[in-house]
Amino acid sequence: MAKNIAVVGMQFGDEGKGKIIDFLAESADVVARFNGGNNAGHTIQVNDETIISHLIPSGILHKETINIIGNGLVVDPKVLMQEIENLRIKGVKVTPDNLAVSENAHIILENHIKEDKEKNKHLDTTARGIGPAYTDKAARKGLRVVDYITKNNEFSKKLSPFVKNTTLLINNLIDKNKKILFEGAQGTLLDIDHGTYPYVTSSNAVSGGICTGLGIGPKKIGNVLGIAKAYITRVGSGPLPTELKDDAGKQLQETGKEFGATTGRARRCGWFDALIGNYSVMVNGLDAIALIKLDVLSGLERIKICVGYKYKNKIIKNFTANLEILENCEPIYEELPGWKEKLDNVKSFKELPENAKKYIKRIEELLGVPVCIVSIGPERNQTIVLRKEFLF
Repeated sequence: MAKNIAVVGMQFGDEGKGKIIDFLAESADVVARFNGGNNAGHTIQVNDETIISHLIPSGILHKETINIIGNGLVVDPKVLMQEIENLRIKGVKVTPDNLAVSENAHIILENHIKEDKEKNKHLDTTARGIGPAYTDKAARKGLRVVDYITKNNEFSKKLSPFVKNTTLLINNLIDKNKKILFEGAQGTLLDIDHGTYPYVTSSNAVSGGICTGLGIGPKKIGNVLGIAKAYITRVGSGPLPTELKDDAGKQLQETGKEFGATTGRARRCGWFDALIGNYSVMVNGLDAIALIKLDVLSGLERIKICVGYKYKNKIIKNFTANLEILENCEPIYEELPGWKEKLDNVKSFKELPENAKKYIKRIEELLGVPVCIVSIGPERNQTIVLRKEFLF
C-alpha cells in the first residue's frame, strides 16, 4: 500500500484524472495540486450531479481532506472565488481549514487574459491568461499571491484567509505520515519541456513538476500513477498521429462524450498510441496505470494499438517530439478483436469480456507496467481495482 500517490496524465490531458483522484481521495488526507491554472477542468460524477473543478483540487468533495493549491499554479482570483461560491451552493464545505492557496503562486491579471486572447490564437489556447502569467513569472515581473492580498481590490480580502506557506504545510503533513495525493493537470504531451512544443501548456505536467510546484523533495512523492484513456484524444491544435477522421473516430467521440470540460470544444479522437504510452512511463517514472473509458470501445469489431511510426520509409519505435515526423508519419498498427458487450455493470476483472481482458493485458505488455485500475463509466462505483498494492 502506498503512503503517497501522484496522479499524472499520460496523453494530451482530458484523460479522466478527476474521477481517479476523486476515487483515491476517499482514502487520502491531503490532495495537492502542483501545476497549471483554470485552463484545466476535472469532471467528477457524483450520483446524478456533475461537478467540474478548474482550480480547487478534487479532494474538496471529501469533508476531512485538506486541499492545497501549490506555488506551481497561476491563479485567477475571480475564478477561484466563483468556484468556491459554486461549491458552497452545492453544499460542499470550502473554508481555510480545508483549502490552502500558496502565497508563492502567481496571479492571473486582466491584461494576461487580454493578451492571451489577442496573441495566442495560433496555439488554440483556452485564452484564460495562463501563458502570459507564466511568461511574467519567468521574466520576474509577475504578481505573487502574497503580494496581491496586500492590495486593496475586489478579491484580495476574500482570498486572504486561504493564503498560507503551503511548502511548509505540505512538508509538515508528510512528516506526520499523512496520506498525500498529488493532483496533476493537463498531460505529459502538453508539458512545456517534454510535450509537442509549441502546442503545449505553460507548466510542467509531468511528475517532476510535483517537486517544483509544491516544494518537496523527489523521495517524498511515493507511487506515480499514470492515467490513460483506452484510446487517445486531443483538444485543439497540434499533432495526433493516430487521429481517426472516419466513422470509428466519430463513434469514439460520441460514445465517449468527448468535449472539453473547460472549453466545451470537441476532442479529436484516435487509437491508443503505445509510443506515447512508453514515453510517458519513462519521463514520469510510472509505477502503474489507470486505464479509463474502456467501456467506450464496446461495440467495435476491431481495435487498433499504434506500435510504431513509419516516416520516409523508416520505422520509428520511440516517441519523438519532432513535429515534422509527428505530423507526417503513418501509424503502424496492431489489431485486436473487439467485444460487443456493454461494461456498465461489470464489477470485477473476471466479469469483463475475454477480448477486453486481452486488450488490457496487451497494453501492459507494450508499456511494461501493470494496469492497477480500469474505469468503465463516470460513476465512482464504475471502477475496477486490479492491483491494490499501488493505492492507499
